[in-house]
Amino acid sequence: ELSKKSIQQRHWLQVNEITGKSLPVDREDFRLQVLIDAKLNDFKDEILDACESADKQLVFEEKISDIQAQWSTMTFDFSTWKLRDVPCILVGSRVSEIQETMEDTQMHLNAMNAQRHSAPFKDELQTLLVSLSDTADTIERWFKVQLMWTSLESVFTGGDIAKQMPMEAKRFSQIDKDWVKIMMKSSELRLVVECCQNDLLRQLLPVLANGLEMCQKSLESYLEGKRQKFPRFFFTSNPVLLKILSQGSDPETIQDDFGKLFDAINRVTFHKTDRKKIMQIKSVAGNAQEVVDLQTPVVAQGNIEDWLLALESEMQRSVRRDCRICTQEMSSVLNGLGIREFSDKYIAQVALLGIQLIWTTDFSNALMMMALEKDKTIM
Repeated sequence: ELSKKSIQQRHWLQVNEITGKSLPVDREDFRLQVLIDAKLNDFKDEILDACESADKQLVFEEKISDIQAQWSTMTFDFSTWKLRDVPCILVGSRVSEIQETMEDTQMHLNAMNAQRHSAPFKDELQTLLVSLSDTADTIERWFKVQLMWTSLESVFTGGDIAKQMPMEAKRFSQIDKDWVKIMMKSSELRLVVECCQNDLLRQLLPVLANGLEMCQKSLESYLEGKRQKFPRFFFTSNPVLLKILSQGSDPETIQDDFGKLFDAINRVTFHKTDRKKIMQIKSVAGNAQEVVDLQTPVVAQGNIEDWLLALESEMQRSVRRDCRICTQEMSSVLNGLGIREFSDKYIAQVALLGIQLIWTTDFSNALMMMALEKDKTIM
């Protein structure tokens, strides 16, 4: 038992304590006879217990070595972002995989640390636990900063919003430079623990997080102001509203977003030559569509909330105009025009109003006739 590879110097010292003798295991002339003379059989149970403990400690030592080897080679995956040609984001799926593996490793190390056979490796286990805990905290902070950076990057690096928020755009520009710097450095290292222990990364992450939070709060205040000016913006999520506002100077790019702002406007028709002038509004359902010609064309120019307000007002004026025309023409139905032909001339909302007015007129006339002629069959 004492010849197994699990027996280390510390175990011979334990044997010395058990037997009360000093065995010269380090000497070249150390022989089996020395052990026989020490009468180790008298302490057989205690020595076997020490040997069993040594076997378990060897397993611990091998597991710790495996964990150290695993985390010394664990790497991040990096990717480019949108039109950028340099690696500037961590691959999310790889980060999740690393975090899951780290949680499992920490649980395993804590379980090992709680066992009595881990005593010789307490310092080593504690060092590993502290290192992995710090790495996990850094990864979590790093990925949060990345999420903020990716959500704000398109907002402050171009488009209408950056022009309207010059101070925040300038602040983000410096944050962007620092972010790219640490990502370039990290993509060269790639090793998880080494990257997370890098002084530049650890120093810059809190600074970047604070700066991005300031940009985020300013942006939220900006969006709230836009929603107050054009309340229909409350119907949209922040990402959709950001897309609309960032492309407001080019109205044709937000054609697909009208349906998010208006219940019955899916698209608009621009003037053939003046592409800033809105001539018609459309409601589309499958292959069917309804079109309303605007009474006065709306010029989609300036702040988007201003011309959207103008479009909303003109939509109401144009529908009211059609309602007036409809009421004037309902007499033709009373004089013999078919309901279907009458309805096809107008959008459904206006046609329904006209039909209700026709029914009301018919019913009122019937009541008057019944009162005058005393003929209940009229009803």
